[in-house]
Amino acid sequence: MSNSKMETGVGAVVLIAAIGFLSYLVNSSGVVASSEGFELKASFRSADGIGAGTDVRMAGVKIGTVTDLALDPESFRAEVVLELYQDLKIPDDSGVAVSQEGLLGGSFVEILPGGSDFAMERGGEFLDTQGSVSLVSLLLKFVSGNK
Repeated sequence: MSNSKMETGVGAVVLIAAIGFLSYLVNSSGVVASSEGFELKASFRSADGIGAGTDVRMAGVKIGTVTDLALDPESFRAEVVLELYQDLKIPDDSGVAVSQEGLLGGSFVEILPGGSDFAMERGGEFLDTQGSVSLVSLLLKFVSGNK
C-alpha cells in the first residue's frame, strides 16, 4: 500500500513539473498574443530567416515580435505583421530591415528610426524596407570575383 502512495506522489510531482514547463514554453515563445501591443506591417522582397515569433529590435533592444508572415500573391513579396509594445512612438519615416546576429546567428527584424515628429498609427505600414541578404550568394560573388 505504501508503494502505491509513493508512486502517486511521484506522478503528481512529474505532472506539476510538466504543466509548469508547458506554461513557461507558451509564455516565452509568444504563441499567445498579448493585447497590449499594436500592429505594424512591412513588405519585404526577401524575408529569409524570419517567421512568427522572431524578435523585432531597435538599437539592439527587443521591442516586439513578428506575429504573421505571408506571401502576397499579386506582388510576390513577403507581407510581415509586427506586434510592438504599446508605449513606443515609432517615427512615421522609419525603415525596417531583416538583419542577422552574426555569421552563424539567427535573423531578426530591425527598426531603423527616422527623424519625423509624427508617430506611426496602429496598423500602419513601413515604406522603407530592406530584405535579408543571402550570405551564400555574397560568398559566391566574392569567390568568383563578380562585382
